[in-house]
Amino acid sequence: MNDEKLNTVEQVKRFLEGSGALEFEGVSIEERYRWIETVLMRFKYPQLNRVEKGVIRRYIEKVSGYSRAQVSRLIKCYRQQGRLSKRQQRRHRFPRKYTLADIALLARTDELHDYLSGPATKKIMEREWAVYGHLEFGNISRISVAHLYNLRRSFLYRNITKRYTKTKPAVVKIGERVRPYPGGNPGHIRVDTVHQGDLNEKKGVYHINAVDEVTQWEILASVARISEYYLEPVLESMLASFPFVIKGFHSDNGSEFVNNTVAKLLNKLLIRFTKSRPRHTNDNGLVESKNGSVVRKQLGYVHIPQPYATTINQYHRDFLNVYVNFHRPCFFAVSVVDHRGKVKKTYPYDEVMTPYDKLKSLPEAESYLQPGVTLQQLDDIANQMSDNEFAERMVKARSNLFQYISRHLHRGA
Repeated sequence: MNDEKLNTVEQVKRFLEGSGALEFEGVSIEERYRWIETVLMRFKYPQLNRVEKGVIRRYIEKVSGYSRAQVSRLIKCYRQQGRLSKRQQRRHRFPRKYTLADIALLARTDELHDYLSGPATKKIMEREWAVYGHLEFGNISRISVAHLYNLRRSFLYRNITKRYTKTKPAVVKIGERVRPYPGGNPGHIRVDTVHQGDLNEKKGVYHINAVDEVTQWEILASVARISEYYLEPVLESMLASFPFVIKGFHSDNGSEFVNNTVAKLLNKLLIRFTKSRPRHTNDNGLVESKNGSVVRKQLGYVHIPQPYATTINQYHRDFLNVYVNFHRPCFFAVSVVDHRGKVKKTYPYDEVMTPYDKLKSLPEAESYLQPGVTLQQLDDIANQMSDNEFAERMVKARSNLFQYISRHLHRGA
């Protein structure tokens, strides 16, 4: 801006009365300061009276765009120093106590000891200095545990060391982590999978085992894979195969059950979905014991190829499920409180019965049954054959099943 023609205070006053708003555009702070300094020198600001100083102040405010307070600070600086210059702001900083060499010692110690906790790392550095006489640890050994963690998060530390952490698994918000309590009522099942071995890097069939907690009623089914495509129709069929209404579904934390497809199916059927808690290995203990005493005992550990899942599933439906529920006695625990007040589980002989007998022994057993299912229908199935007769029939069917699978495997070979 060229304002050299304004040489008197009176001219400046008329300029203020006649001009509109002004604004510096594209002008740096240094140029503004230089202009203000020129104006103050031209009008010999310190020698002006009070009224004249007010005119010059308003003139500087109007042209520079600075506030009244800022103009006052700049004029004060001019009167003290005789010139105006942009002050370099210097923030106060505490002196650095731990140098790059100290941080390097910390990083090296962490790498050697696989990143121990803060107190353990501090103790190691203290021992390096005090016990083993390594003087370079003298400064870093006096660090507090809290500040040690601060240094680990610092930019210098992360540039020195390379620490790789495993990807943390996402928390799956499907199912409740709780042990279900059926309260003596049937309809709360425990579910698990059993894999029928691998051979030449090929997976075998998978057995789905579901056991009711109160009656030990058990339903087995087989699938080629445990993906959602195979598992959903089988689970729906298994839930419908129980003679009583299913109210609870409990599994471990395997992804074959803890997924949106199974959760959607159970929500549709109004079944509560629970899953095992961490560090509680007995939460699903009932069905895991049945995996050994029923599934492995009946089908063994030998590899069975996946294409035979449908054939095995038919064997489960026609023979094994009928046998374990109507002809195979189970032990049922009875809780007894001893003289010290400790609860112990006993297995009296009177409580050895089949799952169907246990269901009939419950008070108002018919109230638990699914619509269309009666005790008379279940009695007809139970009394159709004796235990030994049906077991003989089942053993023969199982032998025929394995011979059928063996013949087809040899043909394929």
